[in-house]
Amino acid sequence: MNVYEPQKIRNIALLGHSGSGKTTLAETMLFESGTIKRRGTVEESSTVSDFHPIEKDKQKSVLSSFMHLDWRGTKINVIDTPGTADYVGEVVNALKVADAVIFVLDAEHGVEVGTEVLWNIVADMNKPAFLVVNKVDHPNSNYQNVVDLCKERFGREVVPVQYPYEEGESFNNIIDVLKMQMYEFSEQGGRPDKLPIPESQKSQADLQHNDLVETIAENDEMLMDLYFEKGHLDEDEMVEGLKKAMLNRQIFPMFCLSAEKNMGSGRVMGFIENVIPNPLEANPDTDEQGNVLPVDPERKSLAFLFKTISEEHVGDLTFFKVYGGTLKTGDDLINHNKSSSNRLGNLFLTQGGKRVDISEVHAGDIGAVVKLKDAGVGDTLRDKSLDLGISRVEYPEPTERMAVRSKEKGEEEKIGSALNQIQREDPSLRVENSQELKQIILSGQGEEHLNVVRSMLENRFKLHPEFYEPGIPYRETITKPVKAQYRHKKQSGGAGQYGEVYLYLEPLEDNMPPTPEVSVRDTQEVDLEWGGKLVFQNCIVGGVIDARFMPAILKGIMEKMENGPLSGCRARDIRVSVYDGSMHSVDSNEAAFKTAALMAFKQGFLEAKPQLLEPIYEVEVTVPADFMGDVMSDLSTRRGQVQGMDSEGTFQKVKAVVPLAELYRYATHLRSMTQGRASHQRTFHGYAPVPHEIQERIMKETAEMEESD
Repeated sequence: MNVYEPQKIRNIALLGHSGSGKTTLAETMLFESGTIKRRGTVEESSTVSDFHPIEKDKQKSVLSSFMHLDWRGTKINVIDTPGTADYVGEVVNALKVADAVIFVLDAEHGVEVGTEVLWNIVADMNKPAFLVVNKVDHPNSNYQNVVDLCKERFGREVVPVQYPYEEGESFNNIIDVLKMQMYEFSEQGGRPDKLPIPESQKSQADLQHNDLVETIAENDEMLMDLYFEKGHLDEDEMVEGLKKAMLNRQIFPMFCLSAEKNMGSGRVMGFIENVIPNPLEANPDTDEQGNVLPVDPERKSLAFLFKTISEEHVGDLTFFKVYGGTLKTGDDLINHNKSSSNRLGNLFLTQGGKRVDISEVHAGDIGAVVKLKDAGVGDTLRDKSLDLGISRVEYPEPTERMAVRSKEKGEEEKIGSALNQIQREDPSLRVENSQELKQIILSGQGEEHLNVVRSMLENRFKLHPEFYEPGIPYRETITKPVKAQYRHKKQSGGAGQYGEVYLYLEPLEDNMPPTPEVSVRDTQEVDLEWGGKLVFQNCIVGGVIDARFMPAILKGIMEKMENGPLSGCRARDIRVSVYDGSMHSVDSNEAAFKTAALMAFKQGFLEAKPQLLEPIYEVEVTVPADFMGDVMSDLSTRRGQVQGMDSEGTFQKVKAVVPLAELYRYATHLRSMTQGRASHQRTFHGYAPVPHEIQERIMKETAEMEESD
């Protein structure tokens, strides 16, 4: 197996909306390069990349797949990523180690909502990108419309390098305005004949060539001078300008092809070889402090772990990218994040589901290793002489919640253990064992994402999970000040218990005036772990309660706040003043004052016009204009309040605040309502009072549950 120096490596991620043809393009690139002898198809479940059983069942990518090919002595690592938003975690992991991105667009549908989301992620990660318009042989292909949509959405930096001479079923010619040639393909596709541009196309080709030259030149002062001096740029000058402009994200070249017919993939691979940066030239990553961290062959061994999959009978297969030196089988490296030692076992390159043994992996390359001890996604492996960690991946906020429990007794621990393993492999999944709700809550990128987790629990771990609607973490507070008193007195032979407290409860607000009619001796401000605050004031004068009992009084109040008086949900944002009480020289103790404080707080809380609060989320929906009315109407039925609307090309962005209780399965409903063409993001906004009728219903349900218990 050849080992490639960094200058001869290209790391490319294929991104695009589901159905745009990424997997077919990857298969065609492997075939055209001679890596495979026969092309598989998605329909026959025979492609190199979609090899997992769940992908064959769904006939689409669910996990990112890693392949490699040799194109004229250059190794191209191809990462095929899922196009469904539910699997965006797989995409982000791939982007972490890719040096450039190919956006694959459908010639019929153009820029779809999934592409928009991915484009923004790529921009945030500062990756150079170019676009490939696939399926120009489709009867409804409209290449120029796709160009116009891309320019409208992504800016005039999108510049065609090619266009189809004819599109639709008669497509077999591509006019290339960088090389100023026409490529003509046979019915079998493959290597084309290079022909002069027909007279009928010369004016259009010249116009697009000049647009390309001007866009390249305007981003480079030296090239601009050359252009003014000569009136043109030669191909080498254009390629050099393209390299710089792409690295700076000042230009996004656009190509066209038919991956299914193998018409145009060779030119794309040639562009990758000649223009796309190698790992030494690519925009550098950062270390965990945010400092620039370029790939460096001269550095001691340094690698980033970005993906783990578990294979039956093999164990964990962990993928890595080398940022420094060369990794070899048998190397002893330190896990920077866990301060543990790891000896590298057998190293592999992967070709989809197949592994190829390799003895070493050079800087800039991507490899895999089995059975790393106590290592997971996001960890850094380093030489013991380094003290350096690579920045971790940041994942989008989840868009769907689900609770899970076992249908079978005795499986609870096994489900917890399995979920921890799945989360280690997929950090975009969040697993919370909520003590508050007494549920295991899964938060994922959509219902389909969570269904994959369910499938893994059932098929891989042989468990029997039940997914159901999760509870809502409501909060309780008060809306008016009250005084409350409770005397705890217990005598049952021997030492008794006695403690009496007088409390003044007030709603906590910003810049509150001092509590009336009391003299505050001491104030404690408690930041509650579930959000909000408790301000606890000791206002005792004359020694009616000994200072040593104050911590017990605070403990009693906190205990009741954690299990609120109204509905059992946690309470917040209250000021409590202890202003009077009494004690007994013999029978008073901490337990007595804790109980007295808890009961006084409970009684006062229920008299202080209690209010239930619900979590509110900011929701941003990206939707085609045709479905705007449906989305707005649906948000209003969910008690949503629209905060604003923006137009971005053919899409609209609706911003609203919506209660979490109304967002259960919203991602699924939104896709159904918009034929799969809308997406949404959500972030926590804060807490707000629930409507009176909902509060009454929840209080009734709580009372019924307490009675049944």
